[in-house]
Amino acid sequence: MQTRSHLSVLVHDQAKKYGNREALIYRDFGSKTWKSYSWNEFSDKVKVVSNALLNMGVKPQENIGIFSQNSVQYIFSDFGAWGVRAVTIPFYATSSEQQIQFMINDAQIRFLFVGEQEQYDKAHRTLAHCPTLDRIIIFDKSVKINPNDPNAIYFDDFLKLGENYPRQSEVEALYKAANYEDLANILYTSGTTGDSKGVMLSHLQYHAALEANGRAVPVTEKDRIMNFLPYAHIFEKGWTLLCISEGATLIVNTDPREVQQSMRETHPTCMCAVPRFWEKVYAGVQEQIDKANPVQRKLFKHALAVGRKHNIEYLSRGKRPPLSLHLEYEMYNKTVFNLVRHELGLEHSNFFPTAGATVSSHVEEFVHSIGLTMVVGYGLTESLATVSCDRVGEQPYTIGSVGRPIHNIQVKISDEGEICLKGDTITKGYYNRPDITAQSFDEEGFFKTGDSGYMKDGELFLKDRIKDLFKTSNGKYIAPQMIEAKLLVDKFIDQIVIIADQRKFVSALIIPEYKALEEYAKANGIGYSSREELCASDKIHAMMMERIDTLQQQLAHYEQIKRFTLLPKPFTMESGELTNTLKMRRKVINEHYKKEIENMYAE
Repeated sequence: MQTRSHLSVLVHDQAKKYGNREALIYRDFGSKTWKSYSWNEFSDKVKVVSNALLNMGVKPQENIGIFSQNSVQYIFSDFGAWGVRAVTIPFYATSSEQQIQFMINDAQIRFLFVGEQEQYDKAHRTLAHCPTLDRIIIFDKSVKINPNDPNAIYFDDFLKLGENYPRQSEVEALYKAANYEDLANILYTSGTTGDSKGVMLSHLQYHAALEANGRAVPVTEKDRIMNFLPYAHIFEKGWTLLCISEGATLIVNTDPREVQQSMRETHPTCMCAVPRFWEKVYAGVQEQIDKANPVQRKLFKHALAVGRKHNIEYLSRGKRPPLSLHLEYEMYNKTVFNLVRHELGLEHSNFFPTAGATVSSHVEEFVHSIGLTMVVGYGLTESLATVSCDRVGEQPYTIGSVGRPIHNIQVKISDEGEICLKGDTITKGYYNRPDITAQSFDEEGFFKTGDSGYMKDGELFLKDRIKDLFKTSNGKYIAPQMIEAKLLVDKFIDQIVIIADQRKFVSALIIPEYKALEEYAKANGIGYSSREELCASDKIHAMMMERIDTLQQQLAHYEQIKRFTLLPKPFTMESGELTNTLKMRRKVINEHYKKEIENMYAE
């Protein structure tokens, strides 16, 4: 049963309800041992943070920065700040010095929480360029503080300022003064084009979103939730708060590179993820199938076909499977599919919200076929995550859709095909940017998402970002993300960028999975002395073209890739080619690889 309290008191209300039940499972920085906090201990830490913040002089609606990967300290700081009506501004742990400098100065941040050494070092180096920044509070006690930095303190020392709740009467008064018009967060979008914009998110938006999402998805106090995406990502932040409101147990994964091992160790029932996570799972299982003997390979492919028929052709369409099909599926579900889920650490799975990019139909069908419930959705930072999502076991869903709009949100498709939104979960605008705010709403007050799409039988379908739609020199429109999603399921492809705008045909820049490519070269006697030589190999190119042609058979002729270039180094955030959420900055990539692109169009 959801607890629908203001975020300033939500954890304390849950502690009254659940007491010494386990609330948070976590590891200390650098540790491999899992520990836990009860709801009572969670509430205590939040109160201590609130008292410490008052002792440091934090004022209502003051902006506080959090520059860290996921950690329990991060969660304590968020809720502690909301308890004194402060606003938290999450920075991605991978943000550059230039990015954090911009955000600190734009939001006039005095107090900045940081995670590990990398974040502290970046924050310390920006001090001279950030006149408002007064104190840096460090989560990881193994961080080495610069000897010339008198203003940095460890989180443990910060907590001593709030021990025994010295300002609790003032904190209680602030609980009473807290209202739904207060800002809760400012989330700076990483931006595929131009400067970051600070999306203002109010407590009213969170209140409305928690109610609407609570109606849409079946998370309960029995669930164990893996926190995998960064808390700076609105998808993870909104999902985490929903799970706390439902009394679920959070598993805080600090290092995203260790998520699969963490899953095997802690056995979560739910986890929100971006499609790339499931693409990696799909590619890994496909690789195991390829390595299996012919009998095993035939068995698994038949099991997948049965799973697809049972879970997609029947259940997803709201139909009951025939008894013979159901019995066959149950046999495979308890044997073949159970082995796959066990390998992933998902033996007790409930459901898995997935959003943030286009989900390949191959991947979506695969996940459902092996007995995992993927809940595909769509949303933006400006909509406080969810706009629409599939409904588990309630209404039919269509592979390829992004589900049905959640409660209390209006969706309008403009004459140009743009998805426009209105409702209590929609932002009022961008921090310090009234100009961009005014441009972002139409005359009826609908927020313009920049995404194109359409409604069919109550479900929302996406086309692409309007500004990302390419028009070839032949006048045909190309949706690059749709094509990229189809190809990312291939085990040899790690990253791909479609090139087509004002070009006579579609081409692609491809970052291969180097390890898989090297193993293929070795197995097929293809010699090379460098990664550059491997990527330039005619034999490798022919193999890749054959695989691409297989995957793009269902595309229209004008959408199909005619030429591609394999690149010997990946796109990175450091080079400016990726955002903090790993989205492609197409303009930057086009500039960096101008020569390679022109070569693909040379006669």
